[in-house]
Amino acid sequence: MKLGINGLGRIGKLSLWHHVARKHFSGVVVNIGREVGRNLTDLAAMLEKDSTYGRLGSYLYGHKCPRVIEEINDERGTMMVNGVPVTILRSARNPKDITWQENGVKLVVDTTGMFTDPTTDPGAEKGALRGHMQAGADKVILSAPFKIKSKGLDMPADAITTVMGINDEMYDMGRHSVISAASCTTTCLSYMIKPLLEKVGADKILSASMVTVHAATGSQQVLDRLPKTGATDFRKNRSIQNNIILTTTGAAKALSLVIPEMASIGFMAESVRIPTTTGSLIILVVNLQDELDYPIKRDAINAIYKEYAGINPYLKFSEEQNVSSDIIGLPAAAAVIEGSETHTRTANIQVNLAKVKADSLRPGADPIVNVPVTQAVIYGWYDNEFGSYTNMLGDLTVHVSEGML
Repeated sequence: MKLGINGLGRIGKLSLWHHVARKHFSGVVVNIGREVGRNLTDLAAMLEKDSTYGRLGSYLYGHKCPRVIEEINDERGTMMVNGVPVTILRSARNPKDITWQENGVKLVVDTTGMFTDPTTDPGAEKGALRGHMQAGADKVILSAPFKIKSKGLDMPADAITTVMGINDEMYDMGRHSVISAASCTTTCLSYMIKPLLEKVGADKILSASMVTVHAATGSQQVLDRLPKTGATDFRKNRSIQNNIILTTTGAAKALSLVIPEMASIGFMAESVRIPTTTGSLIILVVNLQDELDYPIKRDAINAIYKEYAGINPYLKFSEEQNVSSDIIGLPAAAAVIEGSETHTRTANIQVNLAKVKADSLRPGADPIVNVPVTQAVIYGWYDNEFGSYTNMLGDLTVHVSEGML
């Protein structure tokens, strides 16, 4: 079975690295829709080297490894990468025009970030995610959250958002043909939230919030530049090399698709971009309605994550003093809990019931009620490019493909 990859940006390139190392697919067909450099040899040179992760050969076999890209044929658009046949398509940008059928591709991973609406007609002039199926694919995996642009439209019945190890059992091979792998932040966040829901319970979580201290992405600017016509957020046009930049994240919305229980919990998600190439951090703050005599403490929170890490290989628990570079390339770790930095604080919160609901207070009763609440702060690292997201995307891709054989 051949795999199709649309786009060769950060996730597309690293997905190719993942799959030529794994060798689950008999071949990979990559669509970039344009020429790169002077010929295919120039493209191979870009594939072989990475400023964040080093050389492909070193990633595969260590620093003494010779070149692993061979048999480059510019006319046919083919090469051998670590013994895996790779075909490069360089003519079509619209998914419906990509020659997936002619190249025997039934499963496509779209990594462009351009086609995220599962409701868009496959024949749309500017392209659509479903265009891949019009071009011959049976299933499409999106390396980003779904974004439905038209208000009032529901998520199609054949579309699902899934994170491996969290809700992948909800994927139905016969029903779902368009699959979102959520985002790197949602993936990490789901592994920080799920253990708490299972052990503490959604009914005890009063509210939660998170901030991701996130590495730079390709959508940001190296140097300041003028914004596009109609732009409202000028911070996206400021240099990521010199600034800490406030931005937004759709992690809260995507999380409720992966973990439906979160829809009933007040949750806020914010994002801050910093000048690093990869390696990000989620700071999760959870307010728990506590037991009066047995407040939840730091050791209890850490014990929850330790136990879950022993069951689910995508969660790691660490008592080391990590920095962001320590997480880079860590294989398939959705989240690395920084156990030494888990903090809790329990206090009695005074609630005036008279201000909450008029008929909730009995005549003559004291309107002030003391409620024990524990605030927990939990830190979770993730390699937002290769180690966490791309490796887990690769696992999802293989999982989907196995049902198609």
